Amino acid sequence: MANCNPIATPADTKPKASTANGKLIDDATTYRSIAGALQYLTITRPDIAYAVEQVCLHMHALRDVHHTMMKRILWYVKGTTSLNIQLRAAPSSMITAYSDTD
Repeated sequence: MANCNPIATPADTKPKASTANGKLIDDATTYRSIAGALQYLTITRPDIAYAVEQVCLHMHALRDVHHTMMKRILWYVKGTTSLNIQLRAAPSSMITAYSDTD
């Protein structure tokens, strides 16, 4: 995946894949490992949260279409590595929150 072409969106605009679409995946270990890493990545990348949730919904019956959905998220992450929330130590323990609601 190091030489993949980046894309602009983490999820496809087509209807969601169901548990009946596509061919079953025999070895799900790699899929589950990558899905877990993507779940961890959503801490600093909330823009991929929905797409990762859709990928993780099918852990019990993995199909090739779900694998393609996960690859799409990886392509998106590849092209948007500069988009993330910066987490760093603060000089004080005061919490600051910002809101644009009325």
